[in-house]
Amino acid sequence: MALSPQTQTARAWQLVLEHVESDLLDGRLQPGDRLPPERELATKLGVGRSSVREALRVLEVMGLIRTGTGSGPSSGAIIIATPQGGMSALLRLQVAAQGFPLDDVVRTRLVLESAVVDALAAESGRDTTPAHTILHAMDAADLTPREFLALDAQLHQALAEASGNVVIAAMMAGLRTAIESYVQAGAEGISDWDAAAERLRHEHRAILGAVDAGDAERARTLVHDHITGYYAEAGLSRRIE
Repeated sequence: MALSPQTQTARAWQLVLEHVESDLLDGRLQPGDRLPPERELATKLGVGRSSVREALRVLEVMGLIRTGTGSGPSSGAIIIATPQGGMSALLRLQVAAQGFPLDDVVRTRLVLESAVVDALAAESGRDTTPAHTILHAMDAADLTPREFLALDAQLHQALAEASGNVVIAAMMAGLRTAIESYVQAGAEGISDWDAAAERLRHEHRAILGAVDAGDAERARTLVHDHITGYYAEAGLSRRIE
């Protein structure tokens, strides 16, 4: 079966990410080194420049590179940190996660994200403003499925970071590539995307509402149903309980 353009694009940016991560972990890239231009990386790896930009965005969020526009010594992508300790483990998890069984990734999400919403609901002082900002951005009517689901991933990561548990936040970040792979691929199995997107918006609002209201039990139930419901609707496998 031929891969759809959406699936090919998703896998392409992961290929770029893994290439750069491998050079970082093996010491072929060091702080101060400049990554090849987007066009050169795209040609070398046989991917589109948009895939290169997506991979660089992830690396920048992780604090490993700095990107500049225009020309001159500050332009392009420059390595600003060498992965050490926990960051090195996080990068290795990113790479290893590509081979994890899908069911195991989903079950791990259930454990981690249930803990996230439980912690958030238990402490009223936790700041969920970033999650609400992302949720508002997801209301835009002109989002493509890929754009919508990229925001979806950011929303779940924002909640993990707001929980205050740095280990869970790091694990969620480490699994991000594997999670986005199946979520993006799953969109192809949904016949009525507009209806599905509206349902996902409703579920996200309900989860945040329960968290902000301090209702941990409801938040855990909602996040469980949210994750397993999408997994089943997309036809990826049976519903996981």
